[in-house]
Amino acid sequence: MTSPAARLRDLTLRVVEAAAEGVAPIVRAGHPALRATAQAYDGQLADDELAALVAVMHRTMRHAPGVGLAAPQIGLPLAIAVVEDPGVSDERVAEVRERVRVEARVLVNPAYEAADDERAGFYEGCLSVPGYQAVVARHRRVRLTGQDETGAALDEVLTGWPARIVQHETDHLRGTLYLDRAELRSLAAADELGLRWASEPRPEAASAALGFPLPS
Repeated sequence: MTSPAARLRDLTLRVVEAAAEGVAPIVRAGHPALRATAQAYDGQLADDELAALVAVMHRTMRHAPGVGLAAPQIGLPLAIAVVEDPGVSDERVAEVRERVRVEARVLVNPAYEAADDERAGFYEGCLSVPGYQAVVARHRRVRLTGQDETGAALDEVLTGWPARIVQHETDHLRGTLYLDRAELRSLAAADELGLRWASEPRPEAASAALGFPLPS
């Protein structure tokens, strides 16, 4: 009988081989992979296989484009995510959202906990829920733990948008979508009006018009 680890490796290799030098299909809300708890990565893949998976995930994230991608979003129940954020050119938006450039990195078996009680609410979207965005109140500062793709330990405190990205991607590994945490009255289509709401440095006009609270 094939072991669970062997089945997971076979599935991963099929996804990697199908993507070749291209990208993997991103599964959408309703796919069971997005609602399952990902398996901890404990060496199910050889080093070159892991590197190939990470490369596919980076290419897929950039092509979408997005600032993060978790393995369940390409149908793999593995606790691995990639993140990368070029930042924004609008200085006011960058300041209010504390959105700084995040270099490409890999998170293996990541976990987070609040570093304090402060929360911030901003619009988020998700590659697995295309066409919509909603405000999510998240911890402003979190302690991130886990490993990188080499097995080196991660233990750091992140603030602002980098902390938001980590929370969003780590939630994917727990079977949680951003909509589960969202202010549903803020939900907006990515049309002219919705994009206007989401372009505010802080969604105060959207809060007033749609009737949802923002953290003080």
